[in-house]
Amino acid sequence: MIFAPELLPGNAGGPAAPPARARARLRGLRPGTVVAAAFLLLLVVAVAWPGLFAADPNSANLVAALQGPSRAHLLGTDQLGRDTFARVVYGARLSLFLGLGATVAAGAVGAAWGLAAGLGGELADEVAMRLADIFLSFPSILTALLVVAILGPGEVNLIVAIAASQAPVFARVVRVQAKLVSQALYVRAAVALGLPRFAVIARHIVPNVLGPLLALLTVNLATALLTGSSLSFLGLGPQPPNPEWGSMLAQARDYLQFDPLLGVFPGVAITVTVIAVSVVGRDLQARFEGRPRT
Repeated sequence: MIFAPELLPGNAGGPAAPPARARARLRGLRPGTVVAAAFLLLLVVAVAWPGLFAADPNSANLVAALQGPSRAHLLGTDQLGRDTFARVVYGARLSLFLGLGATVAAGAVGAAWGLAAGLGGELADEVAMRLADIFLSFPSILTALLVVAILGPGEVNLIVAIAASQAPVFARVVRVQAKLVSQALYVRAAVALGLPRFAVIARHIVPNVLGPLLALLTVNLATALLTGSSLSFLGLGPQPPNPEWGSMLAQARDYLQFDPLLGVFPGVAITVTVIAVSVVGRDLQARFEGRPRT
C-alpha cells in the first residue's frame, strides 16, 4: 500500500492547492479593480432585468415635470414627468448594446483583417496596413461621424460606424501577433510535418492570437461606449422616446436652467461606466502581458 501524504486533507501540495491559488489571485486584485468589477456586475444585472430596479421609463406625467429628487422619484423627473432613475436604468441597456455590439463587430472584422495581413504575403500585408493607416489618420469620432453621415442615424448604423473606427486598431494588433506566432518553432514543425495550412492557422495561430485580442476588446469597450454616447448626444443614435444616456444628455441641455440635475445623472452613469470598464480592461491586459499593474 502506497502512502501519499500529499493527498491528506489540509496538505498544501494536495487538493487544497487550487483553492489556495485562487485565494492568492483574489488577494492580488487591487481594491479599485474589485469595486469596478462589482459595479459592472450590477450593471449587467440591471441590463438583463431592469424591471428589478425601476418601473416603466416612458410613463409620462406632465403635472410632475422637472421635479427634483424625492421618495417617489429618486433622481427626479424630466421635462415630460418621466422618472429619471428609471430612464437611467433602462438607458444602460441601449448604451451597453451599442458599445458591446460595436466592439465585438470591430474585433471580428479587425481579426480577419489582421490575419489576412499577417499571413497573406507581402502584397496583402502592404495593402491591408496602408488601408489601416488611412483609417487611423483620422480621429475615431470623425470616422464614425462620416460613416453615420453616409448610412444615416439609427442603432445598427451607429454600431457599424463605431466598429469601422475601431477595426483598424484590432487589425494592427492581430497582424503583429500573427506574424510572431507564425515564426514560432512549433508552427514551423507543424508545417514541416505536412499539416495543411488551414489546420496550422486554426490549431496553432488563431488560438494564440485570441489572448491579446480579448484583452484589447475589454479596453476598447470603454472607447466604444464613449463614442456611442457622443454620437447619440448629436442625435445620430437611438431616437426618442427610447432611453439612452447620450440622448438623455441631449434632451436635458434645454432644461438645465430649470433643473440642473437633469443632465448630471446620465452624465455620471456614462463616466462611471467608462472608468469601470477601463480599470477592469487595463487590469486584464496587464495580467495577460505579465507586467505590473499601474
